[in-house]
Amino acid sequence: MVTADRTRTRVPHAAYAAAPATTVGAVGAPPEPGPDEVDALTLGRRIRERRLAAGMTLGRLAEAIDRAPSQVSAIENGKREPRLSMLRTIALALGTTADELLRPDAPSERAALEIAVERAQRGPVFAALGLDPFRVAKTMNDQTLQTILALHNEIDRLHRERAATPEEARRANAQLRAEMRARDNFYPELEAKAAELLEAVGHAGGPVSHQLVADMASHLGYSLHYVGDLPHSTRSVTDKRNGRIYLPTQQSPSRDSRSPILQALASHLLGHEEPGNYGDFLRQRIETNYLTAAILLPEQAAVRYLSEAKNLRRISMEELRDHFAVSYETAAHRFTNLATARLDIPVHFMKVHESGTIIKAYENDSVRFPSDALGAVEGTTVCRNWTARTVFDVEDRFSPWYQYTDTSSGTFWCTSRIEKAKEGEYSVSVGVPFEHVKWFRGRETPHRAVSRCPDESCCRRAPDELAGKWADASWPAARTPTSLLAALPTGTFPGVDQTEVYQFLEAHAPRG
Repeated sequence: MVTADRTRTRVPHAAYAAAPATTVGAVGAPPEPGPDEVDALTLGRRIRERRLAAGMTLGRLAEAIDRAPSQVSAIENGKREPRLSMLRTIALALGTTADELLRPDAPSERAALEIAVERAQRGPVFAALGLDPFRVAKTMNDQTLQTILALHNEIDRLHRERAATPEEARRANAQLRAEMRARDNFYPELEAKAAELLEAVGHAGGPVSHQLVADMASHLGYSLHYVGDLPHSTRSVTDKRNGRIYLPTQQSPSRDSRSPILQALASHLLGHEEPGNYGDFLRQRIETNYLTAAILLPEQAAVRYLSEAKNLRRISMEELRDHFAVSYETAAHRFTNLATARLDIPVHFMKVHESGTIIKAYENDSVRFPSDALGAVEGTTVCRNWTARTVFDVEDRFSPWYQYTDTSSGTFWCTSRIEKAKEGEYSVSVGVPFEHVKWFRGRETPHRAVSRCPDESCCRRAPDELAGKWADASWPAARTPTSLLAALPTGTFPGVDQTEVYQFLEAHAPRG
């Protein structure tokens, strides 16, 4: 499957569509392609085999398609996905067709083996073990490659076998992130839903007011009720029978008071049923948050504003936030929806707790996130040298923090800001590869750091001088989370006490 000319050759399972890869740790495991799908590695091998069969050098093919040899090499190695127009040009130069190059099967048994080894190297096992990737040379015999692959698969199997029940949510989250990455985190069907609702209530432009949100609720047949006894495990409760949405009288200073209303309405608009598993639950949450942001920052207006900012080379999360009167986190999230699909800018996003733990993450710019052996990113610790951590050491909390970070995957620029919540402080960061920083405010920053993670010498191991002095003289008492050994929450909605919710609805239901 190939998308329109303006995008890269995207497929849901592509090698690039693995769970994000960034500053530290392992990258999510690249899912195996389906029988009728092609990934970047297979496509690259088909191009290489066709070129060699035609007796062409890399330089000759590059010259024929008017591209640098390094670009062709990246395509053949599965590190870059050509646009459809370029793919057609390559096919013409090789005397074949784009359809032939996009066949999902490997061009030979040897190529299939090389692809499998390459995919394994890009997965979480190699990164978790700190193994450097190697070039699969022609001189390596099949038995060597098969042995490497067998060892990799056995380690991967053992990791999965040891995984406890709570890992179901982490697996589901990794799969959803891979899907988001393959789609550049852009969902046209949700954009259409948002535009339809805004049109229905007569939104004429500008920030979406609280009154307009209330009009949306009324339009959909719901009334809003603010109460002081909302179940502690919920942000809102919807009474579908009586058309009521219950909300807390006290709002968190870190949250936009419109968001809980829109999230409740989003579930109604999208026809969500009670989730049957964690995958359903997490997908519903992603769709709900996306639709909420698409309503608060309408696509047409947001793209127009961001396009103008790009032309002026002054894209700013703070200015996007202020222009649409939303929270910084909502603005950053929304930017990830539109950056690649509408502005052709690859991007990554991180929400990191002050402890260094990743709460949320997304990328499609080849930055390397830390992850465990299952490809899960949330819950892992980000490198101390990355922008999402260094921002906590900045005294000026009013101004945005900009930083360049040199990593094994390249140089990335990030803008980050500290937000507060009841769980403590957390940073919200948006970043891009070095070649795209030219579109952003803050590109002139002198702040720069180097991240060598997952190499322990980067930041995970204490300096020798300190370790030598305190290693045998310290005994910290760890703050153990109460949920560390707890089983998964029971009930349809994880973490929600259904009895408490039902008792609440019974107490507040209209009488007579």
